[in-house]
Amino acid sequence: MEMKRYAGLDIGDKTIGIAISDPMLLIAQGLMTLKRKTLEEDLEAVIAILQEQQVTKVIAGLPRNMNDSLGPQAQRVMNFAQRLKDKSGLELVYQDERLSTVAANRVLIESKVRRENRKKVVDKIAATLILQNYLDGR
Repeated sequence: MEMKRYAGLDIGDKTIGIAISDPMLLIAQGLMTLKRKTLEEDLEAVIAILQEQQVTKVIAGLPRNMNDSLGPQAQRVMNFAQRLKDKSGLELVYQDERLSTVAANRVLIESKVRRENRKKVVDKIAATLILQNYLDGR
């Protein structure tokens, strides 16, 4: 049986949070936070991870402004995601992620994770929330 998994990406300027779904596309779990280097290296690293995890669809968190417009950060995310799609051939979907980082931080604070440790995992958790919201909304 062909396995399919979806990946959630929280694409930031310094890091990319990566989450992965289970094969039944019900549950998202955080995979890792990738430290960004150059665009080419980032694309190669993400594609290698997606192939290794047998990902068939990428859900990229799109940071809209509260008035629903797209700002400079959204443009950067879309540029990266489009390049990823072109290079990998994977299906790409955008998921509104306005509050995912805020929500991720709240989860970590409520879990009593210390501030210096929160920084290390917040993007991975944001990616998990982006993917879980997409899975739940299907």
